[in-house]
Amino acid sequence: MTITPVILSGGGGTRLWPLSTPQTPKQFLALTDKRTMFQMTLLRVMDRQRFAAPIIVANAAHAGIVREQLAEIGVTDATVLLEPCARNTAPAIALAALAVGVPESVMLVMPSDHLITDDPAFHAATEALLPQVQEGWLATYGINPTGPETGYGYIQMGSAVGAGVHAVQRFVEKPDTARATAMIEAGDHVWNGGIFLFRADAYLGAVEAHVPKMGTAVRDAMSRAQRNGNQLNPEESSFAACPADSIDYAIMEKAAKVAVAPVSMGWSDVGSWDALHDIGDKDADGNVTSGAVRLDSSHGNLIHADGIRVSVHGVDDLLIIANGNEVMILPRGTSQKVRDFAGDLPIVKTKPAAG
Repeated sequence: MTITPVILSGGGGTRLWPLSTPQTPKQFLALTDKRTMFQMTLLRVMDRQRFAAPIIVANAAHAGIVREQLAEIGVTDATVLLEPCARNTAPAIALAALAVGVPESVMLVMPSDHLITDDPAFHAATEALLPQVQEGWLATYGINPTGPETGYGYIQMGSAVGAGVHAVQRFVEKPDTARATAMIEAGDHVWNGGIFLFRADAYLGAVEAHVPKMGTAVRDAMSRAQRNGNQLNPEESSFAACPADSIDYAIMEKAAKVAVAPVSMGWSDVGSWDALHDIGDKDADGNVTSGAVRLDSSHGNLIHADGIRVSVHGVDDLLIIANGNEVMILPRGTSQKVRDFAGDLPIVKTKPAAG
């Protein structure tokens, strides 16, 4: 049995501004490797004896960059499904489930902007989940936590339903530090990594049961879709009428048979500049650098220079990001401020001092 990978690439991404922009979001950037995270995700499922040709769900505005990056790694058999507008992950996955064609097909749904460094552990978790998935369960991958992270959702594991697989007892929203610490100490919670495995018909059945308006809109959009080679364009007005919601809220938290496999696979959602410092290759002084950077007597910094040289002396624990004509400097640990700068934070202009 082959598995159809579904690569979700529709995100616009502002958390890694000024490098990541709506025109070139982080999945299409080479942040942790010479290849982009989009390309690394595809390369993880290239074994055609195990995985069918992938379905890529992307924003129509990114069609060109998707084609370029597929060509760079020699992927010629992918279906590129272009969303005419953003309606979040639940409708995007429903589009892919209809595009698969064979209702019993197993879909492996992966964000295109996550890092996994232990591929064998990832594939082992997939194999562990397959028996439940073939019986109609919706499954997810639970990341074994390494600390009381407050930026992730959590999954509480219930009783075992297979070898290395548990029934999901509940999903937990992003907790505060005290609650996250208590959940980790209890030993029955994992991080919600946003990776899923299920049969196409099981997912579509859950959509019909829990969000019937979404099911109708998605089916209408796909029934009127236009195909051009390997590119598939759902009809815009039907899809625009679709309720917008995430798979977690719309489906996974409501479905009756949801399984989770806890796994340690070197996972990161690369969700901030602080995360890039955490996972980056550090020098003897704990600095992570890329591009043209000169360092002296500085420690614990993340410095990225693109299009300009950055020279620093005597500074510690900073995020220094230079991209074109944008430069951002923040203390490490304050990555959440990036959203302010990427949005409409006013620019303060000062007059030169009188001389």
